[in-house]
Amino acid sequence: MLFIDNEGITDPRINLAIEEYALRQLPNDESYLLFYINEPSIIIGKNQNTLEEINPEYVKENNLHVVRRLSGGGAVYHDLGNLNFSFITRDDGNSFHNFQKFTEPVVEALRKLGVEAALTGRNDIQVGERKISGNAQFATKGRMFSHGTLLFDSEIENVVSALKVNLDKIQSKGIKSIRSRVANIIEFLSEPITMEEFRNKLLVTIFSAEESEVPMYKLSEEDWVLIHELSEERYRNWDWNYGKSPKSTVQNSKRFEGVGTIDVRLAIEEGHIHDLKIYGDFFGASDVAELEETLRGSRYEESAVRERLSGVELQRYFGSLDLESFVVLMMLN
Repeated sequence: MLFIDNEGITDPRINLAIEEYALRQLPNDESYLLFYINEPSIIIGKNQNTLEEINPEYVKENNLHVVRRLSGGGAVYHDLGNLNFSFITRDDGNSFHNFQKFTEPVVEALRKLGVEAALTGRNDIQVGERKISGNAQFATKGRMFSHGTLLFDSEIENVVSALKVNLDKIQSKGIKSIRSRVANIIEFLSEPITMEEFRNKLLVTIFSAEESEVPMYKLSEEDWVLIHELSEERYRNWDWNYGKSPKSTVQNSKRFEGVGTIDVRLAIEEGHIHDLKIYGDFFGASDVAELEETLRGSRYEESAVRERLSGVELQRYFGSLDLESFVVLMMLN
C-alpha cells in the first residue's frame, strides 16, 4: 500500500477529485491510502436529494461548500477539525459492504491512542454510544474505495446547524438528538495533541513504519492537471452537486433495517412511469440510475413493475433489500 500526499489541500472539490483520480487512473496493481482535511463543507451522499439534506440559509450565510461524493450513505459536515481517510484498492468481490476490513486498522490506531473505538451498526465507528466516524464505499470496474470521517476536533454545533437531521434515523437509534450522538476524538484523549500529530500517529500505526519510511505515491504534474480537470467537470458542477428532481405525483419513503432510507419519487403520466428518481442513504455496488432506467416507461401497476424487475439483482443497488419490500415501496399510494 502507498500513501498519497494531497499536499495540504483543503478544498473538497479537489480532494474528492484526487480520490476519484486515484481510483480510476493510478496503477491498479497497487493499493493506496489518502488522508485529506476539508474546509467547512457539506459532503452529500451519491443518492441523496441535496436540497432536502442541507440547511440552505446556513450554507449561504457561512459560505459552505456543498459537494456530492461518489459513494452512497448520508450527508456529512466537514471542517478543519475533521480528518478523512480513504483506502483505494482492488474490488475482490468480498470487500464491498465489508466495512470492518477497512475500519479495523483505523480502530487499532485509535486504541493505541487510548480511544476505546469500535465499529458499530452498518458503518459507524463509536466510542461507547457516541459516533466519531461514518464510512461509505464506492466500486467501479474492479476497483473500490472505502472512506470515512474522523471527528477529531470538529465544530459539532455546526454539524447540527448545517444539516437537516433525519429524525427517523436518530429515533431508530433510540437517541433524542444528534448532539448526544456525536463526539470528538479529542474528548477521549488523556493528553491533548494537534491535528497534525493525530494524523501522523494514525499514519505510522497503519503502515507499521516510521513516518519517514512510509511508502508514498507522489502525484506528478500530469496527475495534478488531470485532477483539476476532473474537479472542474464534476465536483464544481451544479448539476452534479444539486441535480434535478422530477415533479412527482407519487413519493414514498421508508427506512429499512440494515439498508438505510429509500425515497422513491415517481412522475406518473397516463398510467405509466414517465420519470422517477430514487434517493436515500443506502450503499450500492451499482449505480441506482441503471435501476431508474429499467423502470422508466413501465405501466404503474404491480405486475408490470415486477416484470421489469425480474432478473434484476436489487442487492447490487441496495444491499440486503428484497424484491417484495421494494415493490411494496414502489406501489404505496
